[in-house]
Amino acid sequence: MEKPSIPKGTRDFGPAQMAKRELIINSIKSEFQIYGFQPLETPAMENLSTLTGKYGEEGDQLLFKILNSGDFLKNVGPDVLQQAESKKVGSFISEKGLRYDLTVPFARYVAMNRHEITFPFKRYQVQPVWRADRPQKGRYREFFQCDADVIGTDSLLCEAEIILMIKAIFKRLGIKKYEIRINHRAILSGIAEILNAGEKENFLFVSIDKLEKSGEKKVKEELEEKNFSKRKLTSYLKSSILTEPSAIRLIS
Repeated sequence: MEKPSIPKGTRDFGPAQMAKRELIINSIKSEFQIYGFQPLETPAMENLSTLTGKYGEEGDQLLFKILNSGDFLKNVGPDVLQQAESKKVGSFISEKGLRYDLTVPFARYVAMNRHEITFPFKRYQVQPVWRADRPQKGRYREFFQCDADVIGTDSLLCEAEIILMIKAIFKRLGIKKYEIRINHRAILSGIAEILNAGEKENFLFVSIDKLEKSGEKKVKEELEEKNFSKRKLTSYLKSSILTEPSAIRLIS
């Protein structure tokens, strides 16, 4: 008899592990609520029209797509099937996908309910997300995200409040040594402009985000394949701004 298994990149959590996870998650939620963030949940699946184009070309490839119910091939003509192109066939057989993160569903929720929301709107969300990535140590296809966002204001006080909230969460959890990295889209956009990224801006951002994990050499090769200037890449990959991808570090 074959032993049952679970899909690669997923995990079971027994009672002992769940007790620890729930303690951590409840501690995080408590701090979110102290700072005035309201809970929100969105469906595990979203329309692919909502998800695609938000994460760049590479992110779109990591979306888990859900086959349409029933005979999902009934609307696919033989001419399309003969081409054997997954993208063309995919548009006929799949209209939904599992959420890749919590940010895009949040933006979709706000767009749908903007007349019922009081701005600035502070929400927190703790739910699983799914990515069709290659499973490896510390990298799973199903994992939880804990998000807290403020929308409807450009006040920097909200940004400062989020930093204080993160520090409070780490203190509650007994974590003493950590770094808080503050992303700034304007810095990345300035780098993209200098490198003449144009329509390849999102690809540039995704590649820069891999610097710490993949290293300068691999990121440089990836960008050169997309015809980024070799001379400019050499200069900017050595700069302190790009070495710390669009981030200011706050060390506890």
